[in-house]
Amino acid sequence: MKFITFQKQDGSVRSGWLEGTAAVDMHEASKGILPKTLLAFLENHPFFMEQIESHPEWKESGSGAYPLEEVTLKAPLPCPKSFRDFYAFEEHVKTARENRGLEMVKEWYELPVFYFSNHLSIKGTGEPITLPAGCSKLDYELEIACIIGKEGQNISAKEADGYIFGYCILNDWSARDIQRKEMKVGLGPAKGKDFATSIGPYIVTKDELESYRMDNGYDLDMTAKVNGILLSEGNLKDIYYSFSEMIERASENTTLYPGELIGSGTVGTGCILELGEDVHRWLKPGDTVELEITGLGKLLNTISD
Repeated sequence: MKFITFQKQDGSVRSGWLEGTAAVDMHEASKGILPKTLLAFLENHPFFMEQIESHPEWKESGSGAYPLEEVTLKAPLPCPKSFRDFYAFEEHVKTARENRGLEMVKEWYELPVFYFSNHLSIKGTGEPITLPAGCSKLDYELEIACIIGKEGQNISAKEADGYIFGYCILNDWSARDIQRKEMKVGLGPAKGKDFATSIGPYIVTKDELESYRMDNGYDLDMTAKVNGILLSEGNLKDIYYSFSEMIERASENTTLYPGELIGSGTVGTGCILELGEDVHRWLKPGDTVELEITGLGKLLNTISD
Protein backbone atom coordinates (compact mmCIF):
# COMPACT_ATOMS: atom_id res chain seq x y z
CA MET A 1 0.00 0.00 0.00
CA LYS A 2 0.96 3.61 -0.51
CA PHE A 3 0.16 5.75 2.53
CA ILE A 4 -0.33 9.48 2.20
CA THR A 5 -1.29 12.63 4.07
CA PHE A 6 -3.34 15.20 2.19
CA GLN A 7 -5.30 18.41 2.56
CA LYS A 8 -8.92 18.53 1.43
CA GLN A 9 -10.63 21.48 -0.16
CA ASP A 10 -12.24 22.33 3.19
CA GLY A 11 -8.76 22.79 4.68
CA SER A 12 -8.75 19.67 6.83
CA VAL A 13 -5.68 17.43 6.73
CA ARG A 14 -6.15 13.66 6.85
CA SER A 15 -4.12 10.53 6.22
CA GLY A 16 -4.94 7.39 4.28
CA TRP A 17 -3.77 5.66 1.15
CA LEU A 18 -3.74 5.90 -2.63
CA GLU A 19 -6.39 3.84 -4.41
CA GLY A 20 -6.01 4.24 -8.15
CA THR A 21 -6.37 7.96 -8.83
CA ALA A 22 -8.02 8.70 -5.51
CA ALA A 23 -6.83 9.70 -2.06
CA VAL A 24 -8.70 7.72 0.60
CA ASP A 25 -9.36 9.31 3.98
CA MET A 26 -8.88 6.23 6.15
CA HIS A 27 -10.78 7.68 9.11
CA GLU A 28 -13.79 8.53 6.97
CA ALA A 29 -13.70 5.33 4.91
CA SER A 30 -13.55 3.18 8.04
CA LYS A 31 -16.28 5.18 9.81
CA GLY A 32 -13.87 6.15 12.56
CA ILE A 33 -12.17 2.81 13.16
CA LEU A 34 -8.88 3.97 11.63
CA PRO A 35 -7.22 7.13 13.00
CA LYS A 36 -6.96 10.53 11.33
CA THR A 37 -3.15 10.70 11.23
CA LEU A 38 -0.49 8.35 9.93
CA LEU A 39 1.53 8.72 13.12
CA ALA A 40 -1.41 7.39 15.16
CA PHE A 41 -1.80 4.60 12.60
CA LEU A 42 1.86 3.60 12.93
CA GLU A 43 1.62 3.37 16.70
CA ASN A 44 -0.73 0.39 16.32
CA HIS A 45 -0.36 -0.51 12.67
CA PRO A 46 -0.53 -4.34 13.01
CA PHE A 47 -4.09 -4.03 14.37
CA PHE A 48 -5.08 -1.37 11.84
CA MET A 49 -3.64 -3.34 8.90
CA GLU A 50 -5.68 -6.35 10.00
CA GLN A 51 -8.77 -4.14 10.03
CA ILE A 52 -8.05 -2.97 6.47
CA GLU A 53 -7.59 -6.56 5.28
CA SER A 54 -10.85 -7.55 7.00
CA HIS A 55 -12.82 -4.72 5.39
CA PRO A 56 -12.15 -4.68 1.62
CA GLU A 57 -15.22 -2.47 1.24
CA TRP A 58 -13.18 0.42 2.66
CA LYS A 59 -11.22 0.36 -0.60
CA GLU A 60 -14.02 -0.66 -2.94
CA SER A 61 -17.01 1.41 -1.82
CA GLY A 62 -15.54 4.81 -2.66
CA SER A 63 -16.57 6.22 0.70
CA GLY A 64 -13.97 8.72 1.84
CA ALA A 65 -12.24 8.71 -1.55
CA TYR A 66 -11.30 12.03 -3.17
CA PRO A 67 -9.90 12.54 -6.69
CA LEU A 68 -6.22 13.43 -6.48
CA GLU A 69 -6.82 16.64 -8.44
CA GLU A 70 -9.12 17.82 -5.63
CA VAL A 71 -6.59 17.38 -2.81
CA THR A 72 -3.08 18.60 -2.01
CA LEU A 73 -0.51 16.00 -1.02
CA LYS A 74 1.48 16.85 2.09
CA ALA A 75 4.49 15.06 3.56
CA PRO A 76 3.17 11.53 4.22
CA LEU A 77 4.52 11.70 7.79
CA PRO A 78 4.45 15.43 8.56
CA CYS A 79 5.88 15.17 12.08
CA PRO A 80 7.92 12.00 12.57
CA LYS A 81 8.92 11.32 16.15
CA SER A 82 12.58 11.80 15.22
CA PHE A 83 14.81 12.02 12.16
CA ARG A 84 18.21 10.31 12.03
CA ASP A 85 20.17 10.66 8.80
CA PHE A 86 22.98 8.18 8.13
CA TYR A 87 26.07 8.35 5.90
CA ALA A 88 25.84 4.93 4.29
CA PHE A 89 26.98 5.22 0.64
CA GLU A 90 30.76 4.87 0.27
CA GLU A 91 30.97 6.59 -3.13
CA HIS A 92 29.28 9.74 -1.82
CA VAL A 93 31.38 9.90 1.35
CA LYS A 94 34.66 9.32 -0.50
CA THR A 95 33.99 11.77 -3.34
CA ALA A 96 32.54 14.50 -1.13
CA ARG A 97 35.59 14.27 1.16
CA GLU A 98 38.00 14.31 -1.79
CA ASN A 99 36.33 17.47 -3.07
CA ARG A 100 37.12 19.07 0.30
CA GLY A 101 40.71 17.83 0.27
CA LEU A 102 40.05 15.10 2.85
CA GLU A 103 40.84 11.40 2.87
CA MET A 104 38.51 8.67 4.10
CA VAL A 105 38.76 7.87 7.79
CA LYS A 106 39.04 4.23 8.84
CA GLU A 107 36.30 4.70 11.44
CA TRP A 108 33.71 5.09 8.68
CA TYR A 109 34.24 1.42 7.82
CA GLU A 110 33.86 0.36 11.44
CA LEU A 111 30.32 1.54 12.17
CA PRO A 112 27.42 3.38 10.49
CA VAL A 113 27.18 6.97 11.73
CA PHE A 114 24.30 9.45 11.70
CA TYR A 115 23.22 12.88 12.88
CA PHE A 116 19.88 14.06 14.23
CA SER A 117 18.07 16.64 12.11
CA ASN A 118 14.92 18.70 12.60
CA HIS A 119 11.89 16.39 12.56
CA LEU A 120 9.58 19.43 12.71
CA SER A 121 10.68 20.94 9.38
CA ILE A 122 9.46 18.14 7.11
CA LYS A 123 8.10 19.14 3.68
CA GLY A 124 6.06 17.22 1.13
CA THR A 125 6.08 17.01 -2.64
CA GLY A 126 5.08 20.29 -4.29
CA GLU A 127 5.90 22.39 -1.21
CA PRO A 128 8.31 25.28 -1.83
CA ILE A 129 11.72 25.21 -0.16
CA THR A 130 12.75 28.62 1.13
CA LEU A 131 16.34 29.60 0.48
CA PRO A 132 17.89 30.09 3.95
CA ALA A 133 19.02 33.62 4.78
CA GLY A 134 22.72 34.03 4.10
CA CYS A 135 22.94 30.90 1.96
CA SER A 136 24.54 31.08 -1.51
CA LYS A 137 25.30 27.35 -1.88
CA LEU A 138 22.01 25.48 -1.61
CA ASP A 139 22.16 21.77 -2.49
CA TYR A 140 19.85 18.80 -2.78
CA GLU A 141 20.65 15.29 -1.53
CA LEU A 142 19.13 12.19 -3.15
CA GLU A 143 18.28 9.68 -0.42
CA ILE A 144 15.85 6.97 0.63
CA ALA A 145 14.31 6.70 4.08
CA CYS A 146 12.67 3.97 6.12
CA ILE A 147 9.92 4.46 8.68
CA ILE A 148 10.04 2.51 11.93
CA GLY A 149 6.84 0.56 12.60
CA LYS A 150 7.60 -1.31 15.83
CA GLU A 151 9.13 -0.41 19.18
CA GLY A 152 12.47 -1.99 20.02
CA GLN A 153 15.83 -1.58 21.70
CA ASN A 154 19.19 -3.20 20.89
CA ILE A 155 17.72 -4.63 17.69
CA SER A 156 20.03 -7.00 15.84
CA ALA A 157 20.60 -6.53 12.12
CA LYS A 158 19.11 -9.98 11.54
CA GLU A 159 15.82 -8.90 13.14
CA ALA A 160 15.76 -5.29 12.00
CA ASP A 161 13.71 -5.75 8.81
CA GLY A 162 10.74 -6.68 10.98
CA TYR A 163 10.82 -3.20 12.51
CA ILE A 164 10.47 -1.37 9.18
CA PHE A 165 6.98 -0.24 8.15
CA GLY A 166 7.90 1.13 4.74
CA TYR A 167 10.06 3.41 2.64
CA CYS A 168 9.94 6.80 0.91
CA ILE A 169 12.11 9.23 -1.02
CA LEU A 170 14.05 11.77 1.05
CA ASN A 171 15.70 15.05 0.04
CA ASP A 172 18.11 16.29 2.72
CA TRP A 173 18.40 19.93 1.67
CA SER A 174 21.78 21.41 2.54
CA ALA A 175 23.08 24.97 2.86
CA ARG A 176 26.69 24.05 2.09
CA ASP A 177 28.29 27.37 2.99
CA ILE A 178 26.57 27.47 6.37
CA GLN A 179 27.26 23.78 6.96
CA ARG A 180 30.97 24.07 6.16
CA LYS A 181 31.48 27.01 8.50
CA GLU A 182 29.71 25.48 11.49
CA MET A 183 31.38 22.08 11.08
CA LYS A 184 34.83 23.65 11.34
CA VAL A 185 34.02 23.93 15.03
CA GLY A 186 33.79 20.13 15.21
CA LEU A 187 30.04 19.82 15.73
CA GLY A 188 27.12 19.45 13.38
CA PRO A 189 25.69 19.61 10.81
CA ALA A 190 22.97 21.80 12.30
CA LYS A 191 21.78 25.08 10.77
CA GLY A 192 23.13 23.99 7.42
CA LYS A 193 20.46 21.27 7.42
CA ASP A 194 17.55 21.95 9.74
CA PHE A 195 15.58 24.42 7.62
CA ALA A 196 13.89 21.74 5.48
CA THR A 197 13.80 18.04 4.65
CA SER A 198 11.43 16.71 1.98
CA ILE A 199 9.86 13.25 2.02
CA GLY A 200 7.20 11.62 -0.12
CA PRO A 201 5.16 11.61 -2.19
CA TYR A 202 3.98 8.59 -0.19
CA ILE A 203 5.24 5.82 2.09
CA VAL A 204 5.36 2.43 0.37
CA THR A 205 4.92 -0.67 2.52
CA LYS A 206 7.65 -3.32 2.26
CA ASP A 207 5.49 -5.88 0.49
CA GLU A 208 5.28 -3.67 -2.60
CA LEU A 209 9.08 -3.77 -2.95
CA GLU A 210 9.60 -7.53 -2.60
CA SER A 211 10.29 -8.05 -6.30
CA TYR A 212 13.31 -5.72 -5.97
CA ARG A 213 14.77 -7.30 -2.82
CA MET A 214 18.47 -8.20 -2.65
CA ASP A 215 20.75 -9.38 0.15
CA ASN A 216 21.61 -5.87 1.32
CA GLY A 217 18.23 -4.30 0.62
CA TYR A 218 16.70 -3.52 -2.77
CA ASP A 219 17.64 -2.96 -6.41
CA LEU A 220 16.13 0.51 -6.81
CA ASP A 221 17.31 3.07 -9.36
CA MET A 222 17.68 6.57 -7.92
CA THR A 223 17.81 9.75 -10.02
CA ALA A 224 17.77 13.50 -9.50
CA LYS A 225 16.92 16.20 -12.02
CA VAL A 226 17.23 19.98 -11.73
CA ASN A 227 14.95 21.91 -14.09
CA GLY A 228 14.46 18.70 -16.05
CA ILE A 229 18.18 18.02 -16.51
CA LEU A 230 19.40 14.66 -15.21
CA LEU A 231 22.29 15.18 -12.78
CA SER A 232 22.36 12.22 -10.41
CA GLU A 233 22.07 8.48 -11.04
CA GLY A 234 22.58 5.75 -8.46
CA ASN A 235 21.07 2.59 -7.02
CA LEU A 236 20.18 1.52 -3.51
CA LYS A 237 21.94 -1.82 -4.07
CA ASP A 238 25.27 0.06 -3.91
CA ILE A 239 24.75 1.02 -0.27
CA TYR A 240 27.59 0.02 2.07
CA TYR A 241 25.55 -0.20 5.26
CA SER A 242 22.07 -1.75 4.95
CA PHE A 243 19.03 -0.30 6.67
CA SER A 244 19.16 -3.31 8.98
CA GLU A 245 22.67 -2.31 10.06
CA MET A 246 21.56 1.29 10.48
CA ILE A 247 18.68 0.21 12.72
CA GLU A 248 21.01 -1.98 14.77
CA ARG A 249 23.24 1.04 15.36
CA ALA A 250 20.39 3.49 15.97
CA SER A 251 18.75 1.21 18.55
CA GLU A 252 21.93 0.48 20.49
CA ASN A 253 21.23 1.39 24.14
CA THR A 254 18.11 3.32 23.16
CA THR A 255 14.53 2.60 22.15
CA LEU A 256 13.18 3.18 18.66
CA TYR A 257 9.47 3.92 18.39
CA PRO A 258 6.91 3.68 15.58
CA GLY A 259 6.99 6.85 13.52
CA GLU A 260 10.73 7.50 13.63
CA LEU A 261 12.40 8.36 10.32
CA ILE A 262 15.80 7.00 9.26
CA GLY A 263 17.60 8.35 6.17
CA SER A 264 20.20 6.49 4.14
CA GLY A 265 22.49 9.38 3.41
CA THR A 266 23.23 10.50 -0.14
CA VAL A 267 23.63 7.98 -2.94
CA GLY A 268 26.76 8.28 -5.08
CA THR A 269 26.58 11.34 -7.42
CA GLY A 270 23.48 12.42 -5.48
CA CYS A 271 24.28 16.09 -4.80
CA ILE A 272 26.00 19.11 -6.33
CA LEU A 273 28.73 19.03 -3.67
CA GLU A 274 29.80 15.66 -5.02
CA LEU A 275 29.29 16.44 -8.72
CA GLY A 276 31.09 19.76 -8.58
CA GLU A 277 30.13 23.24 -9.77
CA ASP A 278 31.55 22.51 -13.20
CA VAL A 279 28.63 20.07 -13.62
CA HIS A 280 25.97 22.34 -12.12
CA ARG A 281 25.83 25.56 -10.15
CA TRP A 282 24.31 25.73 -6.68
CA LEU A 283 20.53 25.94 -6.51
CA LYS A 284 18.74 29.27 -6.63
CA PRO A 285 15.10 30.50 -6.40
CA GLY A 286 13.00 29.21 -9.27
CA ASP A 287 14.89 25.93 -9.62
CA THR A 288 12.83 22.73 -9.48
CA VAL A 289 14.39 19.55 -8.11
CA GLU A 290 12.81 16.19 -8.94
CA LEU A 291 13.94 13.02 -7.19
CA GLU A 292 12.75 9.64 -8.43
CA ILE A 293 13.29 6.14 -7.03
CA THR A 294 11.98 2.89 -8.49
CA GLY A 295 8.76 1.89 -6.75
CA LEU A 296 8.69 5.02 -4.58
CA GLY A 297 7.47 7.62 -7.08
CA LYS A 298 8.69 11.18 -7.63
CA LEU A 299 9.39 13.92 -5.09
CA LEU A 300 9.34 17.43 -6.53
CA ASN A 301 10.10 20.78 -4.91
CA THR A 302 10.82 24.29 -6.16
CA ILE A 303 13.17 26.76 -4.46
CA SER A 304 11.62 30.05 -3.34
CA ASP A 305 13.04 33.30 -1.94
